[in-house]
Amino acid sequence: MAQPAYARRLNDKLENRPYADLRPWHLGFGFGFHVDDIRFTHNGFITDDGMQWRADQANYQPGFSVNGVLEFRLNNYFSLRFTPGMYFGSRDLTFRDWDSGATERQNLKSSYVVLPFDIKYAAQRVRNARPYVVGGIMPAFDVSKKRSDFIKTGSSDFFVSIGFGCDFYLPYFKLIPELKFCLGLSNILTSDRPDLADDPTRFAITQSLSKATSKMVVLTFYFE
Repeated sequence: MAQPAYARRLNDKLENRPYADLRPWHLGFGFGFHVDDIRFTHNGFITDDGMQWRADQANYQPGFSVNGVLEFRLNNYFSLRFTPGMYFGSRDLTFRDWDSGATERQNLKSSYVVLPFDIKYAAQRVRNARPYVVGGIMPAFDVSKKRSDFIKTGSSDFFVSIGFGCDFYLPYFKLIPELKFCLGLSNILTSDRPDLADDPTRFAITQSLSKATSKMVVLTFYFE
């Protein structure tokens, strides 16, 4: 019986911050990177001179994000998490006429204030690691200055999200890498464009689109 007791004591010594998860709430911060995507729905609009424009995202550029963390413990496995922050990103868009091959481009920048609310389910802790899955909603508000360009997006969006990560227990804090997938539910396209009345090409591109929705893949490193 002496050997198992010794083994338990040895295992306890290997665990960093063994009672950290018993606290009713946690504070922290995070930073990370994300990739923005946008999906367009076309309506088949053809101009008087026979041009039919199609829009697409040409490539993907990584954006930067910063977050705070406020986490409330519900029980041994579930917690409620609020991670407000800002996401800075951009999208390179290409507009092409099918027949002539004429091409236009736009760089669409965004600066989102995000308010994610998530439910976190964590597995049993093993030594100094504890994997988890997370899911929730994320209202987002674009505070960047809107320009009169080929397309214009609204100032708000609403995402549902799902992801996974792992709590790593270090001697003085927890390091938490997390990968999250966010799907936008709102139509962010601004279709009413009186500012383009004197620009037939840009107006035709706007009229060719009926809907635009956002997607994000976010990699964040949290510190608690």
